[in-house]
Amino acid sequence: MTDLLQTLNEKLINCRKCPRLVAWREDVARIKRKAYQDQNYWGKPVPGFGDPDAKIVIVGLAPGAHGSNRTGRMFTGDASGDFLYPALHRAGYASQPTGHYPDDGLKLKEFYITAICRCAPPQNHPNIGEIENCLPWLGAELDLLPKLQGFVALGKIAFDGILRMYKLQGVKFPSMQFIHDGFYELGEGLPWLLSSYHPSQQNTLTGRLTPDMFDGIWKRVRELIGW
Repeated sequence: MTDLLQTLNEKLINCRKCPRLVAWREDVARIKRKAYQDQNYWGKPVPGFGDPDAKIVIVGLAPGAHGSNRTGRMFTGDASGDFLYPALHRAGYASQPTGHYPDDGLKLKEFYITAICRCAPPQNHPNIGEIENCLPWLGAELDLLPKLQGFVALGKIAFDGILRMYKLQGVKFPSMQFIHDGFYELGEGLPWLLSSYHPSQQNTLTGRLTPDMFDGIWKRVRELIGW
């Protein structure tokens, strides 16, 4: 990770701008889930991570209360990550198929993983004000990824959040509808946007998102970046 990304992350983890989210993330970290009583929870905003030369930014919703809010690394420690990282590994973008905690050896190639909201929200649902408070952090990350070509938005809230970030900057778009495997050009000089259902158990256990469907997303990314 570059020094500038590291400096940004150090600022991010000290953010306390959203009182509801600060209270929730810290309560969860203090009370803990029974299965993790012997572990120290992160309990702070979760920074992005990955390849500083990334061409693709994966954008999720927010840290899971007992996943990233516990481990301190995006999509780690819960079922969503258990579905995401094997798919990235199969596609050749992750060094290993598992991601349990920071410094476990997981490395990403061509990808940077982040989220619309950096604090675990109650019921996995940040409000609009909280999302807008957090979007500048995403914008700052993007400014430090000079090789960025496109986004993969995991879920509708991530999809809408990316568009909201640019709209707040004055960028105008035609109407765009979230669908799985939807592809959108955002405009000259901007990254493209590819959308996928979120790899949550709500989708993966019901068959709404299957491994083959998810693999198709990463195959399409490969074609788009010519890798």
